[in-house]
Amino acid sequence: MPILNKDMTLCISLAGRPSNIGTRFHNHLYDELGLNFIYKAFTTDDIEGAVRGVRALGIRGCSVSMPFKEAVIPLVDRLEESAAAIESVNTIVNDDGRLTASNTDYEAVANLIAEHSLDPAASVAVRGSGGMAKAVVAAFRGSGFDDVTVVARNGTSGGALADKYGFRYSADDPAPGTSVLVNVTPLGMRGADEEVLAFDREQIAAADVVFDVVAFPADTPLVRAGRDAGKRVISGAEVIALQAARQFERYTGVAITPEQVARASEFSRAE
Repeated sequence: MPILNKDMTLCISLAGRPSNIGTRFHNHLYDELGLNFIYKAFTTDDIEGAVRGVRALGIRGCSVSMPFKEAVIPLVDRLEESAAAIESVNTIVNDDGRLTASNTDYEAVANLIAEHSLDPAASVAVRGSGGMAKAVVAAFRGSGFDDVTVVARNGTSGGALADKYGFRYSADDPAPGTSVLVNVTPLGMRGADEEVLAFDREQIAAADVVFDVVAFPADTPLVRAGRDAGKRVISGAEVIALQAARQFERYTGVAITPEQVARASEFSRAE
């Protein structure tokens, strides 16, 4: 990493519950590639002021996490199709004061659905209806899935999300037998809900695939339960590595290899 200097390019993240994963991922690659960049995580209770700061201070890139993915939409100048289609942002790029927003979460989830060869004929239950859930549900629709249920306590947002993509909404847990279980809520995330299992063990036992989008910790209760039950597991660690790689390339203009992504992901999780 270069010594901090006046010409160094700053990238940041804005999250309700920041972690060191993105910071370590990006800074590892800056160091490995000899780039004069630095990355820092922030939280805020003034998202409008924070985005004004991105513009005013010439901050090059900004990752956006819960709960700000929708709140930043009116604060940027242009939405790429990946963000406009699902009305959710996770990446902002600043080009000389013009802010362009996109959603690399969608791209990452769509890639993982393909990489893990999930069957479009399978039944899917997606727990959650926030900004990340929009990316996940849209990715399943874009990947050709028709049998999807959005499970959410919030009937307004859950129903609207399901309707948008022609899926079902339910306030109740799916009956055991759903093939693909996807958690897109904070359940299992480091903090107050870290010991909560997003789906019960009977549902997990009857499923084929368990997919937890929670990135920190990588081994959530749902991931552990899925592995213990011998299920195919997709973790939030995979999602965050892929979406961060897309962000990195947008911020720096430098393409990175799968091997570099793997090294940065491993480093990001080292204690």
